[in-house]
Amino acid sequence: MMQSLYPRPGSRLLRTGRLRLLLSLLIPLAAGASWLTFGGDPQRSGWAKDETALSPATVGKLRLLWKLKLDNEPKELNALTPPVVVNPVYTNHGAETYLVVAGSSDNLYVIDADSGKIAWQKHFTNTAPPPSGPQSEGSYFCPNALNDTPVIQTTSAGPTVYVISIDGKLHALNLVNGEDRFAPVPFVPAYSKNWSLNAVGNIIYTTISQNCGQAKNGVWAIDLNKPEKPVISFQSDVYGGGIWGRGGAAIGTDGTVFAATGDGAVDPSAGKFADTVLALSGKELKLLDYYTPENATYLTRKDLDMGNTTPVIFPYKGRELLVTSGKEGALVLLDAKSLGGDAHRKPLFQTPLYTNEGADIAGRGFWGAFATWQDVSGTRWLYAPAWGPLHPSAPAFPVQNGPTPNGSIMGFKVSEKDGGAVLAPGWISSDMSVPEPPIVANGVVFAISSGEFTRQVKESGSLYTAQERIARSTGHAVLHAFDANTGKELFSSGEAMTSFTHFGGLALADGRVYTTTHDSTVYAFGLPGE
Repeated sequence: MMQSLYPRPGSRLLRTGRLRLLLSLLIPLAAGASWLTFGGDPQRSGWAKDETALSPATVGKLRLLWKLKLDNEPKELNALTPPVVVNPVYTNHGAETYLVVAGSSDNLYVIDADSGKIAWQKHFTNTAPPPSGPQSEGSYFCPNALNDTPVIQTTSAGPTVYVISIDGKLHALNLVNGEDRFAPVPFVPAYSKNWSLNAVGNIIYTTISQNCGQAKNGVWAIDLNKPEKPVISFQSDVYGGGIWGRGGAAIGTDGTVFAATGDGAVDPSAGKFADTVLALSGKELKLLDYYTPENATYLTRKDLDMGNTTPVIFPYKGRELLVTSGKEGALVLLDAKSLGGDAHRKPLFQTPLYTNEGADIAGRGFWGAFATWQDVSGTRWLYAPAWGPLHPSAPAFPVQNGPTPNGSIMGFKVSEKDGGAVLAPGWISSDMSVPEPPIVANGVVFAISSGEFTRQVKESGSLYTAQERIARSTGHAVLHAFDANTGKELFSSGEAMTSFTHFGGLALADGRVYTTTHDSTVYAFGLPGE
């Protein structure tokens, strides 16, 4: 039985690398407790639905199981991507759980999640000429680095991991042994800044921001059935509208692709969709719908764009809803089937400002991505990473866990009011230093305090360099666990991690929580004996 799941090394399928033969087998199979993509699923819910070992009663027993320093050289602020996990992986020596992270210096690492040892690793050879002009030396805006979180598909052909290398090529690798499923294919421009991959069927998605490598900002997709044809892309704006939410694009259960864009011009008649939530068709990336807030021009003028967050999608009372936000500090609730009404400007609900009283462009607002789950009572929750203190005029949280001068996780209940859906404050966590996107499992919310120095502009008006920001990041990452209904802290990793994180994230599977730090170290936390 196991021999029929995966092609043997040296078999005709792997030897010829014929893509169409492989894709004829690409029928997704049920996986064990896996975390195959950023946020755990295409909707970027951040919810580990199958988790049973970790709970409010057990999470206090978490401990550091292992850590592994990798031979990846950080580039600017980039180091390792958030992890993804697949279980089981059938090898010739047994069923394994594999953890996958990509490295900024064009590396991919597959780690045995039980032992913390490398199963295999791969360095990609950059085939593109060096970048020229201002980008030649790199910066934290355009680091000339591998930036996309990989995605894994489990199929009858075996588990395959996809990742984009620095030269813009898409790699599809047999997760068992690292062999190419097919020859790398051009996907995006070399040195572009690509965000977490997403996958549905034979389509692989990414988003692009900052025009790095002269790439056009927007959503990009490639059909693995037709890799020889040009990729599909939707440009949010040739010069603006970057999509840099941590999770890239989110995908609804019907295949619709959603993404939030950043600063730029707003002129739908001219194809300019800055500070906008886009709804695109899954295969052709044709514009289906969009929502542009009434104050989009203000957001661009103040650099408070929404492009820094990935929307989260979830079911509620027979509808599919979507939440997004940005640096401004308010949350927006949308109906996935009608984002902004006939005029594309009216949300289902928008909260008051919950953070960023001073309209700051760095270290304030909501950043990255969200998490959502439905508890045993049927209540739908949303969890948001807030940078900086609570806005003094924000509605009061019924449950508070102390002052939050540096940041927090905020828990909101989705509820009905006057025939519509609203977000009501539920709890706010204890103080956190620049929280990364949370995840949730079995009544526990997990989040990382990053410890990063996030300022971008000096008092003189000049920009901090990446080296200066790294030198000022004197804190370190801390893993926190909170009760999902009250925000009470149940666990803290304390001094276990010694470096900060930059645009990091979490993965959770089989009672273990994984993360990475800027010094190219992978950490695994779990319960004793698990």
